[in-house]
Amino acid sequence: MNSVKKSFSIKDLENLSGIKAHTIRIWEKRYNLLTPERTDTNIRNYDLKNLQKLLNITLLYNNGYKISKIAKIPEERIPIIVREIVSENSVKNQSINAFKLSMINFDQSLFYSTYNSLLAEKSFREIFYEIFIPLLNELGLLWQTDTISPAHEHFITGLIKQKILINTEKLQMAEPSNRSKVFVLYLPDNEIHEIGLLYLNYEVILHGYQSIYLGQTVPLESLSDLLKYYDSLNFVSYFTVTPTKDRLDGYLKEFIDLIGSNKDNHLWILGHQTQYIDQASLQPNIKIFGSITEVVKEL
Repeated sequence: MNSVKKSFSIKDLENLSGIKAHTIRIWEKRYNLLTPERTDTNIRNYDLKNLQKLLNITLLYNNGYKISKIAKIPEERIPIIVREIVSENSVKNQSINAFKLSMINFDQSLFYSTYNSLLAEKSFREIFYEIFIPLLNELGLLWQTDTISPAHEHFITGLIKQKILINTEKLQMAEPSNRSKVFVLYLPDNEIHEIGLLYLNYEVILHGYQSIYLGQTVPLESLSDLLKYYDSLNFVSYFTVTPTKDRLDGYLKEFIDLIGSNKDNHLWILGHQTQYIDQASLQPNIKIFGSITEVVKEL
């Protein structure tokens, strides 16, 4: 794993804060809000402290504070005012910014205070759809542009997983009320991107179905063991990075040979890799979904 990123370009700051690079430069020059180091060729580099400060300033700015007023606040007071605002105000963009800030700072308590203030107004499902999905999409972009490190991503996704698991456990206390289908949720071999699958497991149980959650990196042969216990199964999987493009057809053929030859067994697939599947040649018991929302409608 990469080490935690400690130096950020002005483009990184723009990506993370949503404030244009041009504006950041003005704030820096006029109000001395940030103190970048400069390379020999005069390119600005910002450390983690500068990034944290900018995210805090952005939150205040988006809450109606004038930049001239922010410039007069003692530096150590800014995070305190931010926490007060986060606990009082749970608007979507501010919450997403607060979660990003908690990620950059590895600040668990900021994550919890932001989440709990949201929970005062919204259900867990609303928080997931309105806040966590846009946040996770944004994290993907930040990660791809190398703005954040894998350590940041693991930290924030770990906390989100925790919330999904806690809410799922509450539902699991009750017996399944809908016996028409049994769902098996799994990720293929070497696939570890689990958040989407964990959330779908929550929805499956919420809809009253029995769920068998197998989780990450499950070989196909292991799935066939379940056929000894159930006549018909609905498998649900996410193909985020595997099977690779060249392995997809072979994987789906193997699935049909091992599990799908019984027409009562179905496979529902989501994820990035599904764009490479030729849907016209799919077996009738394999179905591709474009989003979590589509799967939930089908439930």
